[in-house]
Amino acid sequence: MKITLLGTGDAPGTPTIGCSCASCTDAKRGTKSNRTRFSVLVQTEQGNVLIDTSPDMRAQLLKADIGHIDGVIWTHGHYDHYGGFPEFYRVQRDVDVYGFKDTVDYITEMVHFIEPVKHYVNFYEPFSLIGLEFSLFEVVHFPEKHPAGVMISDGKHKIIISGDSEKTISEKSLEYMQNPDLFIVDAIVPETMNVTKHMNSKEALEIAEKIHAKQTVLTHLSHFYGPHDEEAKKLPLGYDGLCFIFK
Repeated sequence: MKITLLGTGDAPGTPTIGCSCASCTDAKRGTKSNRTRFSVLVQTEQGNVLIDTSPDMRAQLLKADIGHIDGVIWTHGHYDHYGGFPEFYRVQRDVDVYGFKDTVDYITEMVHFIEPVKHYVNFYEPFSLIGLEFSLFEVVHFPEKHPAGVMISDGKHKIIISGDSEKTISEKSLEYMQNPDLFIVDAIVPETMNVTKHMNSKEALEIAEKIHAKQTVLTHLSHFYGPHDEEAKKLPLGYDGLCFIFK
């Protein structure tokens, strides 16, 4: 099983249009500060699955040299998490999409001309794709009604993706998230900033400690962090193209 962080940025990405902060300036040089919008690629010998379809999906898939997607899992219906889905137009037909019913219905109405194959998934109910077990668990991301995190298992390893989430994750979900080999967690701003709908880095790392994550990587990062190489000295920041392999 291979997990690739295709995009590690927040909604505007980094560099942000019109910004000349230290992080955006560094990103314009093509460094790891350059962050496309959030998406995770999950691969086995049996195929490829996308967790969310970033507005930058076309460029991400070309860079990763991926020619076919066997399934898309949507965590919620915000544009920065589904906006690239129309890039399948005239490229791949009958794309299988998975998610909570209201999330899938909302997104597929917005991109109705693609006519994907819809699969409704309830929280905490496993389903199989590319030889792996996936399931969704409930998180909090106002004003979304049913935002989801994602659990992935190959039978030996457990991966948890928090999705966009506040720190007020339910006890049921926290129990479900316990003891992951890898925790990919939304940490949109550094700990010096307070934020709603998401977590800052301190809150994200507190959740990681609470669920006893063996390894944690922060993602969905904004330009309010400093340049990547500086911040990565003290925080486990992800970057576009970062891969994790589990055998």
